[in-house]
Amino acid sequence: MPTNILSKEQYLEDRNNLIEADRSLRRDRASIQARSALEAEADEIIRRIRTEEATSIWRAEHPDIPHPFPGMEFLTGKQVIEETRIFEILSRMPKGALLHIHIGATVNTRTLLALALQQPAIHIRVPQLLSVENISSVLPEFMSLPTGSYNLDGESVSSNEYLPNTWVNAARARERFDPSLGGPEGFDRWIVNAMTLTPLEAYGTHNTVTKRLVHFLPIFKQYLRIFLLASVDDGISYVEVRMDFYFAKDLISADGKRTVTHREVLELFDATVNEVKGELVRENRGHKFLGARIIYTAFRALDPKDLYYYVDDCLNLKKEFPHIIAGAAILDRLSKRSLNQTEPGFDLVGNEDELRPLIDYIEPLLYFRKRQAQESVEIPFLFHAGETLGDGNLTDDNMYDALLLGTRRIGHGFSLVKHPKLLQACRERNILLEVCPISNEVLRLTSSMPTHPLPTIINHGVPVALCSDGPSVFGNMGLTYDFFQLLVSSEITGLSTLGVLARDSIQFSMMLTDEKQIALEIWEAEWSEFLQFIVAHYKQ
Repeated sequence: MPTNILSKEQYLEDRNNLIEADRSLRRDRASIQARSALEAEADEIIRRIRTEEATSIWRAEHPDIPHPFPGMEFLTGKQVIEETRIFEILSRMPKGALLHIHIGATVNTRTLLALALQQPAIHIRVPQLLSVENISSVLPEFMSLPTGSYNLDGESVSSNEYLPNTWVNAARARERFDPSLGGPEGFDRWIVNAMTLTPLEAYGTHNTVTKRLVHFLPIFKQYLRIFLLASVDDGISYVEVRMDFYFAKDLISADGKRTVTHREVLELFDATVNEVKGELVRENRGHKFLGARIIYTAFRALDPKDLYYYVDDCLNLKKEFPHIIAGAAILDRLSKRSLNQTEPGFDLVGNEDELRPLIDYIEPLLYFRKRQAQESVEIPFLFHAGETLGDGNLTDDNMYDALLLGTRRIGHGFSLVKHPKLLQACRERNILLEVCPISNEVLRLTSSMPTHPLPTIINHGVPVALCSDGPSVFGNMGLTYDFFQLLVSSEITGLSTLGVLARDSIQFSMMLTDEKQIALEIWEAEWSEFLQFIVAHYKQ
């Protein structure tokens, strides 16, 4: 028999104390305790709406979705998400900085196709004749051909006269696309589906294709501009783009030649960012966009001896473009204000489970740190690590090497929760995780958001920034969808939690101290306006 008999009141007090102690390490704890009455009211409104929609939206009948629930598989539930008031509200939220996105997957695929069709140099080919039966499985290939070799009069890829694997002008192929396959609109559907993950591909076959239309420099400039403006429209004020300089060798200039240098890429990036900033200033929206930088990255398939070239290249570019290159992959400094220096960074990208682990590159990475000391230049690491289901395999062990090498941030860190000492280290050293919820789910690291380890990370007090990774492939441009999935998947998480993540995204960016201060002041003002909007329009 129990020897310590408690009253119900004492039991409930002990219970509340245990819950409070358990939640005391949460990353949002201090912010919630110090929040304003306005924020507390807005938070309660969001919680009420979330509870109402759990029944009115997610328990309603959706003929094409057999098991709808908040935080469900994104590609299946996306249409339902867009019907909610929570999504409508979060689309207006100031989201701070976007710290983890790959340049090749930033713009809506229909927009990218429209850009490609405007370029006479862009051609298309397929390996076999198209038919109603095979069109869903035949993947197209694009190429920008040199001036003088355009094929503007060839047969469409859907013609019986088409010779497989021959290049045809993309716009002409679309114009002449067989009516039995849907005509021009059918062409668009075919290409977009080929460049986007569908639910069947994500949760079944996982087959897709994303061709390098963006590697054609005239498209790249427009592509980058559209991405930056779309980010601003989604409440993102600053961007750090991962750019893989291994694949930069595939960039093609307007004349169709592969003569584009890394220096030219940075100059184009810088010029485009400044054009966007100027455009927003003229629209009296200059405060909405504080700049963008490039994180210099190399590909994990490289032979370790070949990485020496890229770390030296990163160092040289940093010295020449200190305002463009930043963070664990080089960050491109696209702000031309009074800031004359910024920290660059370096990263290795590619499928962690299939490509080389960090341990293979220890020698060139240690050499990189030595060179930085010699040149009095600091280029912090911002490593991808732990984007795996593994537990103790080589991919999972990337987490150890990332921390030992002194990474400032960790891209993904999905497997971090399996490592208590690493969790503690991230909390104590303030190492931020760039968490990409929808990417992790679509790429099958988790079945849905309620089973994602993100709440565990937040509960352990580790700083987090929500990121989108490669959104054009998943159809979740911006960050609203990622914020939505987190909010509806946890009863503890509320609006104040989202605010903490947005603040951390600014605080842990590669901006300089004075830049961060300006960015935080602007964000706090917009956050206050956002809270007032919620109370004014959604209070009962």
